[in-house]
Amino acid sequence: MNVIFITIISIITFDYLLEQVLEYLNSTKRGVTLPDELKDVFNEDEYKKQQEHEKITGKFGYITSTFSLIIMLLMFFLNGFASVDTIAKSFSSNNILIALIFFGILMLASDIINTPFSIYSTFVIEEKFGFNKTTVKTYIFDKIKGWFIGAIIGGILLSVIVWFYYFAGNLFWLYAWAVISFFMILMTMFYSSIIVPLFNKQTKLEDGELKTAIEEFSKKVGFKLDNIYKIDGSKHSTKANAYFSGLGKKKRIVLYDTLINELSTNEIIAVLAHEIGHYKKKHTLSTIIISVLQMGLTLYILSLFVGNPALSKALGVSNTSFHIGLIAFGILYSPISTIIGLVMNIISRKNEYEADMFAKNNFSGDYLISALKKLSKNSLSNLTPHTAYVFFHYSHPTLLQRIKNLKK
Repeated sequence: MNVIFITIISIITFDYLLEQVLEYLNSTKRGVTLPDELKDVFNEDEYKKQQEHEKITGKFGYITSTFSLIIMLLMFFLNGFASVDTIAKSFSSNNILIALIFFGILMLASDIINTPFSIYSTFVIEEKFGFNKTTVKTYIFDKIKGWFIGAIIGGILLSVIVWFYYFAGNLFWLYAWAVISFFMILMTMFYSSIIVPLFNKQTKLEDGELKTAIEEFSKKVGFKLDNIYKIDGSKHSTKANAYFSGLGKKKRIVLYDTLINELSTNEIIAVLAHEIGHYKKKHTLSTIIISVLQMGLTLYILSLFVGNPALSKALGVSNTSFHIGLIAFGILYSPISTIIGLVMNIISRKNEYEADMFAKNNFSGDYLISALKKLSKNSLSNLTPHTAYVFFHYSHPTLLQRIKNLKK
C-alpha cells in the first residue's frame, strides 16, 4: 500500500465519518419545541408524521451510505478498478473505447447495485408518507431513459476529453474546459426544453387568473416573459416546486401542477417573484460564471496530476491510464471540492436572501412566507436542522431564517 492509496482510503473514510457525525447532530434536534414562527406549519399529528419521516429517512440514509462505503473499500482493497480496467482492455486497444467501456461498466454496475435502495425509497418510504405517485411502469421507463441519456451525453463528453488528453498534450485541459463550458451553458439554456420533456409533460399555462396575474407582475418589474409552463410533477410525487431556467429568449418559468393546486394565486406570484429576483439580481449569470471558473480550476489541477503513474499504481494498474488516474484524482480532489462546495453554499444562501427581499419589496413578504410554510408542510421538511448540518448541506437558508429575514 503506497502513500496515495492510504490517502485515498483515509479521505473516503473521513467523508463517511463526517457525514455520520452531521447526521447524528441533526438527529439531536428532532422533537424539539418549534419556534413560535413555525408552530402553524404543522398541527400535532402532522408534526409527529414529520418526525417519523425524519427518523426513517435518517436510518435509511445510514444504511445506504454504509453500504456504499463497504462497496468502495472493497473495490480498492480487492483491486476492483484494476479488474474492470482489464475487462475494458480485453475489448479494445483504443484509449477512448477503453475509457468508455471502463466507466460504462462502473456506472451500470453502480446503478444496478443501488436500484434496490431506490425502489425501497420510492415505493416503500415515499409511499408510506403519501409522496409517491410513480407507477412501476414510469419508474422502469425513467430508468431506461436515464441510462440512455447518460450514455449519450456522458459518452460524448468523456470521448472528447480523453481524445484531448492523448492528442493535445499538456494543454488538453484548456480544450476540455472550452467544451465542457459550452455544454454547461447549452444545458442552462435548453435543459428544460430538451431533457425535461423526456420525463415529464410540459404545457403552456392556460389563460386565466393565474396567467394574467403572472404576466401583470412580470410587466410591472420589467421582466419580459413569454414562456410560462406547467409541468405534471404529480406524475412522480405530491411534492410541489417551481423553477426558472434558460437565458435570454430561452428563459422560462415552470410551475409544477402540485404547486398550482397547493398555493393560492398570490402565493404563487410571491414564489415567482422570488425566482425572478434571482434573474434580476444576476444570480443565474454569476452562478454560471463561477461554475465555469471552478471547472477550469479543476481541469487544470487534473492536468498536473492525472498523468502521474503513481495514481494508476494506487489502484493496482501498472500502466498509466487516463481513466484510472481520473478515478484516483476525483477522490484526492474531494477535500478541495468540499471546501468549494461550502463556499458555493454560502453564496447560494446569500442569493436566496436577496431573492426573498426582491419578492418582498416588489410583491409581498407575507404571501411568500405563507407559501414557504405550505411548501415545507407539503414536503415534511425538517424545520429545526442542526446549524452544522445546514452549513455543510443547505444551499438555502432554513425556513425560520428566511421568515426572520422577511420580517425585518
